[in-house]
Amino acid sequence: MFDRASTFGETLDSPAGRAVLEKHLPGIAASPMAQQFRDARLGQLVALVPELEDPSARDALWAALAEVGDGTARAPHAPAIAPDPAYEGEDVPRGSAVPAAAAPTRRWDPLEVRLSGPAHGNPFVDVDLDALFTRPDGTTVRVGGFYDGDGVYVIRALADAEGEWRFETRSTARSLDGVTGRLEVAAAPVEAHGPVRVDGFHFRHADGARHRPIGTTAYAWTHQSEARQQQTLRTLAAAPFAKLRMCVFPKSYLYNANEPLDFPFVGSLAEGFDLERFDPAHFRRLERRIADLAALGIQADLILFHAYDRWGFSDLGPAVDERYLRYVIRRLTGFANVWWSLANEYDLLWSKDLDDWERLAAVIGEEDPFGHLLSIHNCRPFYDYGRPWITHVSVQRVDVYRTAENTDQWRQRWGKPVVVDECAYEGDIDQGWGNITGEELVRRFWEGAVRGGYIGHGETYYPPVLPADPAGPANPADTDDQEDDDEVLWWSKGGVLHGTSPARIAFLDRLIGEAPDGVWDPLPGDWDVPWGGDGGGRVRVGYFGFNRPRFRHVILGDGTWRVEVIDTWNMTIEEIPGHHTGQLRVELPGRPYIAVRLTRTDA
Repeated sequence: MFDRASTFGETLDSPAGRAVLEKHLPGIAASPMAQQFRDARLGQLVALVPELEDPSARDALWAALAEVGDGTARAPHAPAIAPDPAYEGEDVPRGSAVPAAAAPTRRWDPLEVRLSGPAHGNPFVDVDLDALFTRPDGTTVRVGGFYDGDGVYVIRALADAEGEWRFETRSTARSLDGVTGRLEVAAAPVEAHGPVRVDGFHFRHADGARHRPIGTTAYAWTHQSEARQQQTLRTLAAAPFAKLRMCVFPKSYLYNANEPLDFPFVGSLAEGFDLERFDPAHFRRLERRIADLAALGIQADLILFHAYDRWGFSDLGPAVDERYLRYVIRRLTGFANVWWSLANEYDLLWSKDLDDWERLAAVIGEEDPFGHLLSIHNCRPFYDYGRPWITHVSVQRVDVYRTAENTDQWRQRWGKPVVVDECAYEGDIDQGWGNITGEELVRRFWEGAVRGGYIGHGETYYPPVLPADPAGPANPADTDDQEDDDEVLWWSKGGVLHGTSPARIAFLDRLIGEAPDGVWDPLPGDWDVPWGGDGGGRVRVGYFGFNRPRFRHVILGDGTWRVEVIDTWNMTIEEIPGHHTGQLRVELPGRPYIAVRLTRTDA
């Protein structure tokens, strides 16, 4: 029978299947572009049909498809596997596993308990392990453990308090059950601020330091060669970004045809995957990259599920989804610089419905006791960002042109910080989402910023061409000759930044940081000019975007003000001499991308 896992092509080739599609997906079934959708799953295509956003309409489609086809049912998904209660016999002394000597731990670092234990059978599914940690102040936290291969078990907490910690393990394996110990956590280094938390419509680190998620995207950078990964880290070290959006699973899509060296599960595309065994080496490398990002002051915004897949990872089934998710969260919850993105374009994951996402979000809540930020990202329809488990809004553009301009409305709609992780990418590929200019991307950053939100960067130049830019690329000494691959686009594989926007994004971030609280909120604006600034009325910023006035009459209001004209593209600030009151005609250069900043000087 046909279902959400069926491809559009195979369904269309069936007369009965075609009849169902022409009724329920007429805009796609009869489209001249139908040929390009032949390999797409029906569960993905429904996201492109506005009428099917209604769950009852989708249910009617699946019901109609279930009645046609050859009657062959698909193989069921793998079942859940309970830990083996007889994994170790009564002859094994309880708590006999010996903890390894603890590495020196500072506050906000991962705090680890490592145990040498049994390796027979399949510890990934046969054994469950956790520990109850007691912090120096007496509060307790339960942290799940994981098998790291070669008879090694790890329980990894986030060291969120200085002083002596105590722990006691609990396990279905006798040798790992009831192990106790003490660990010492030293003071945090000056540069470590702890995990990022929501602060109203903005963000702060746990120690109170302001965080602005000026982010970029390199989905599959950790699935490239070691040389490419190191090149990406060098680029990030010279770039302005404080957050990197990246996938746990590899990606299969345009310009993503290369096969990764390894995978979260043991196996390969050719030989298949053992969904009951994880590959610890794969995760150790991911952990090294997360630690590398932390050293650069960058948050790892980890995408846990996505639809761009040729290996079967987008349709593992509920039991394996949960097993994978618990393993990932247990391995990574001890890192302070991790954010969870439950899915990239959740509505394209054809094998999951809203109930699945709610169930998986509950798993994260159960396994992450340290409250890392958590959101979910859309393709077309928005998720309900009012859900209590969602800490911030993570969206992509909803219109070819207008997205950043909606930021203040989305703040009001959901009452949470808004991060537009994808508003289109600076580049020159043939896809409309990947060929806007650097000027347009920077304009969208400014439009979002004065409305109190945060816009995400991405770059899709192909083949890599350096645009003329007096500011220069992020790392001009680096090159793209690390390996034989002519499809290295930053948005997916990392490498080198070629675009003109990063320097201008850094300039914007500097200006926001100069506000009294280090953030901008939307202020009452003019019909043609949005205004933002600090809530205390000390700084106001108006942005003219692609308009190019020669002058503007600005009402200053009470007090005395310093007035500056900002060229957001050429990155210049020109102060109008004097201290001003009342109303002022501000002379402007008559070109686009100009802003005006007003700073009260008598407050």
